[in-house]
Amino acid sequence: MRLGVLDVGSNTVHLLVMDAHQGARPLPAYSHKEELRLAEHLDAGDRLSDEGAERLRKFVADAIRIAEDKGVEDLVAFATSAVRDAVNGEEILATIEAETPVDIQLLSGDDEARLTFLAVRRWFGWSSGRLLVIDIGGGSLEIASGIDEDPDVAVSLPLGAGRLTRDFFTADPPPAEEVRLLRRHARTKIAREVGTVTRYGKADHAVATSKTFRQLARIAGAASSSEGHYVRRTLAHGNLTEWAARLSGMPGAERARLPGVSAGRATQLLAGALVADAAMDLFELPVLELCPWALREGVILRRLDMMPTASADRPIKPIGPMGKV
Repeated sequence: MRLGVLDVGSNTVHLLVMDAHQGARPLPAYSHKEELRLAEHLDAGDRLSDEGAERLRKFVADAIRIAEDKGVEDLVAFATSAVRDAVNGEEILATIEAETPVDIQLLSGDDEARLTFLAVRRWFGWSSGRLLVIDIGGGSLEIASGIDEDPDVAVSLPLGAGRLTRDFFTADPPPAEEVRLLRRHARTKIAREVGTVTRYGKADHAVATSKTFRQLARIAGAASSSEGHYVRRTLAHGNLTEWAARLSGMPGAERARLPGVSAGRATQLLAGALVADAAMDLFELPVLELCPWALREGVILRRLDMMPTASADRPIKPIGPMGKV
């Protein structure tokens, strides 16, 4: 069947259409996305601006039309950190729900970490043993560890690349003192959680997901996206530390000329590098392997797991709220 997942992220809002059924891997069929950078539309009082809310409403309306055009039978929609943290986030989602046939569910940080972990487990399989999964988004950092499909521990921290860029940097490139303050802030936050995560045991396989990690791995020498999902990509801590130092002196326009770095994400790359460097250092990870699957795939996989077996004479019911998946 054809499933759709509408991901309202802190950087990008993305409709992914996939062909999937129980027992088979989901195959991407169509992608439509736009960098709304909702995290940058949060004011000092954590209110999502009218402009940000209007751009989101327009994208959702377009996504619903596209989903219908592409033959989507079942659409799952969710929002993450930027909308979750906005004081008017639930009000905006309620307005969208009243205007459209889609119900966008707010995922908690714990939900994000667990669903991302599920996707990584399915990608690498049981032979990976205990997994440690790290995901840097626009608004938050998720860390999860476990030996099963549901992690033993899941942590979400407000250390997203977009959020930190907005909150800590006043210039492009930022002054050295601002870089130092962000570095110290990230390390303090992550260090508080290291014991919580590692008390379950040392990871057999450490994995990173997200656009931020993909870009960092690419500039450090990993294969380009054009070579496909199945090429093994890694990020060595030593290379990352060197690049974090180099990025701190580059303006956004220069970062955007680096291989694999998009113009829309270039300004956030330094903050993402500092968080990634802190996580690898504090968890004592010499290398991270990148996984092409992340939260969206985790949502689809969970939906498939909860779905009754389809048959030609028993149509699948539309999805309910995310909490009921």
